[in-house]
Amino acid sequence: MRKFLKFVHDDVVQCFRAIIEDREPPEHERIIDGYGGFLFTDKKGYPEVAMHWEHRFKHMLNRYNEIYRVQMPKITPHVCRHTYRSNMAKAGMNPKTLQYLMGHSGICVTLNTYTYLGLEDAEGELKRMEELEDARKVLDRAKGERPVSQKMFRAI
Repeated sequence: MRKFLKFVHDDVVQCFRAIIEDREPPEHERIIDGYGGFLFTDKKGYPEVAMHWEHRFKHMLNRYNEIYRVQMPKITPHVCRHTYRSNMAKAGMNPKTLQYLMGHSGICVTLNTYTYLGLEDAEGELKRMEELEDARKVLDRAKGERPVSQKMFRAI
């Protein structure tokens, strides 16, 4: 687990530690494919799977929608995965690093399936590129070099 914790935010590490401290130790430690020490297990001690989390999300969502007038849309663990992926892409994480963290076999899945970028993202990227070009011009002027322009090139 220590190796995994290098990649996780400190707040998440603290949550994991609290879960471990608060839970009842399992009667029998299940080892599956060489792994043990699962954080979330069912009544028989087996690790919880997607179905368990789907049920939890559905229950929380129904409960929230019973209480509040403004209804939440359906949220699933998979939606959370998509959101994480998109947020990391927007934050500029290296796509190959994100591919590794998501457990994808190929970069195409990481880039095409899990990235939802919109017009604001494209505008932001174009603005960033303009700022980079402006910074290069400032550096060129500081070095005494003339910026390259179309006027420098004439057809002969």
